[in-house]
Amino acid sequence: MKKILFIGAVISILSCTSEKIKTDLLVKNATIYTVNEGFDIAEAFVVTNGKIVEVGLQKDLETKYEAVNLFDAKGKTIVPGLIDAHAHLLDLGMSMQQVDLVGAKSYKETLDRVVAFQNKKNSDYIIGSGWDQNDWELKEFPTKEELDSIFPNTPVSLIRIDGHAMIVNSKALEMAGITKDTKMAGGEVFLKDGEPSGILIDSPMRLVWNTYPEQDKSYYIKALKDAEKICLELGLTTIDEAGADRITIELVDSLQQAGELSLRMYAMITKDKSDLEYYLNKGIIKTDRLNVRSVKIWADGALGSRGAAMRDEYSDQSRHHGAMTTDEAELDSLAKIILKAGYQMNTHAIGDSANISVLRVYTETLKNEEDPRWRVEHAQIVTTSDFSYFSKKILPSIQPTHATSDMYWAEDRVGSERIKGAYSYKTLLKKSGLVALGTDFPIERVNPMYTFYAAVARKDLENYPGEGYRIEEGLTREETLKGMTIWAAYSNFEEDEKGSIEIGKFADFTVLEKDIMTIPEDEIPSVKVSVTFINGEMVYINN
Repeated sequence: MKKILFIGAVISILSCTSEKIKTDLLVKNATIYTVNEGFDIAEAFVVTNGKIVEVGLQKDLETKYEAVNLFDAKGKTIVPGLIDAHAHLLDLGMSMQQVDLVGAKSYKETLDRVVAFQNKKNSDYIIGSGWDQNDWELKEFPTKEELDSIFPNTPVSLIRIDGHAMIVNSKALEMAGITKDTKMAGGEVFLKDGEPSGILIDSPMRLVWNTYPEQDKSYYIKALKDAEKICLELGLTTIDEAGADRITIELVDSLQQAGELSLRMYAMITKDKSDLEYYLNKGIIKTDRLNVRSVKIWADGALGSRGAAMRDEYSDQSRHHGAMTTDEAELDSLAKIILKAGYQMNTHAIGDSANISVLRVYTETLKNEEDPRWRVEHAQIVTTSDFSYFSKKILPSIQPTHATSDMYWAEDRVGSERIKGAYSYKTLLKKSGLVALGTDFPIERVNPMYTFYAAVARKDLENYPGEGYRIEEGLTREETLKGMTIWAAYSNFEEDEKGSIEIGKFADFTVLEKDIMTIPEDEIPSVKVSVTFINGEMVYINN
């Protein structure tokens, strides 16, 4: 890493003989990681009309420019505005209106939280999310008996932390029309003694979602604003929304245009037939804050709920392989339609079977394309011989905290051989030349400092394991910062407008209280955001 010197002497000489240039904002007295091609460090930069106009030495820029506003970083660290390359903003906001089950250490604690919520809210339909049986002493799926005894007449739907399983009571099953005979491709209704146990995996969950009470527009506006507040406090400036319908996208656009939502969004539309027809016929939609040019496809479920599609049976459940939620033939059909429309295809693939199906379809579809940048979201369990499919055309979009959340039980699911191709971030980087990093919030916590730490140290927040989980697949700090900024921007076709602090780009930047590139590794998770700027405007300050 090196200091940006530019042509300071020439600037100083010219400034002595001419008037200062008017500008909106001068940022100074900082350690600025520009994340440009040379990964240079600067002291100051200048912003006009929401864009960066010059970067360099503080004394030179102070001499050359007269700024309306001055931001003195007081020696703090500045990085480009952080991008979460895979997240669910609306889901985060909605989860804040529901029962929070994240971190519950038992099914009893899960039920206690539901009861406490209902005593306070008295909802006609109880909805919660965030439970994970892998955090419980008894690591088995619950059944509906306890829910039925507590809530015999009120429907209850509690979604697993990965969003690919739920536990519901009998009332919710009745309203959804789910019986022992319900069969749906790409999912499963678990049975106990020949009747639904209350556990649903993937596709049958839609039947329950269809019975949820309708919410008015104000509910979704509040959800988006509540979620944005958290993101801004944590230094995020762009969110890749991994699956949004037309109603949500148009609501986000209207709020952004009205100045009520500051976050930028890269939206992946869902494969809903009407949404696909609308957007693929309309073409790419681009404003300064919103970019709609990709489609989110789900190839399979999640590993934690054993819904991930595996080539061989699960190591901890014989004769079970998970399931493809979109089979290879449909993936191929969708890929052709998406390519023809000029959109990017971003496909959720967890299991090794799902990953190879996606990789085969991508490779064939893109063989004559120069720069498609299609993404495999998660790329979680990949057969080691299949890594060769990844390239500059086929990019991995990965979430480092998944590795440190799943490491306690992942090998139990897939065994000692298949785990060699799991959470292999360094290998994916070598094959594609870049990785886009995100969190998958609210499945994982929003904080990008946790992402940074998990990528570099490969440890959880309790500093486990001491040597790092499969540390050979860890990333360097420079690679990680790039994955959260310029590489994420590249994966969104936005590298010319964001992702680094360079002339002509949006003045999106995050001010950190400590230098994450140099501090001791174990201090990274506790680093706080001091200020967040979007478009040269302060959208969050930690008072």
